[in-house]
Amino acid sequence: MSLVVRALTGAELAAALPDLAALRIRVFAEWPYLYDGDAAYEADYLKEFAAAPDAVLVAAFDGARVVGAATAAPMVHQKTGFRDPFAARGIDVARLFYFGESVLLPDYRGRGVGHAFFDHREAHAVACGAKAACFAAVIRPDHHPARPAGHVAHDAFWAKRGYAPVQGLITQLGWKDHGDVGETLKPMQYWLRQW
Repeated sequence: MSLVVRALTGAELAAALPDLAALRIRVFAEWPYLYDGDAAYEADYLKEFAAAPDAVLVAAFDGARVVGAATAAPMVHQKTGFRDPFAARGIDVARLFYFGESVLLPDYRGRGVGHAFFDHREAHAVACGAKAACFAAVIRPDHHPARPAGHVAHDAFWAKRGYAPVQGLITQLGWKDHGDVGETLKPMQYWLRQW
């Protein structure tokens, strides 16, 4: 396995969207997201992402196969529910990048791809004039019945990258968990890094 990680924009980004949708459905089915993926939702969501000016998709390739992906786009092009918590705190969303999903197949984890995803997205954000980047991570209770034994959260990894959770900066995002009848809102904690 020879991994190559590179940033995609424009036509290359558009061509990789079906791979990203498949990865999102597969990887987000796992803890802590437990997402019961929906192809129609994915198509709409990713179309909106790809339409944002300065959007980037960082892809991990094993040969021609996309085995992981991470996205980023300016916060000003996100839904108001994502932007408003920052604006309410006086954080200039015009100088903020939002890092979306970061999904990687299990066989490729622990090989530095997560760092490469952040490196490429941060470089792209800086090149677009951003002064900070953020992402949102789902909050699940410690006693959740689907929580795997021995699960290690990504908090230490994110902290080493210079990100920190912003106290009280939480948004809500809805999706359907496996085994549920319909969507429910989940709290999402924002993490922020300024440079």
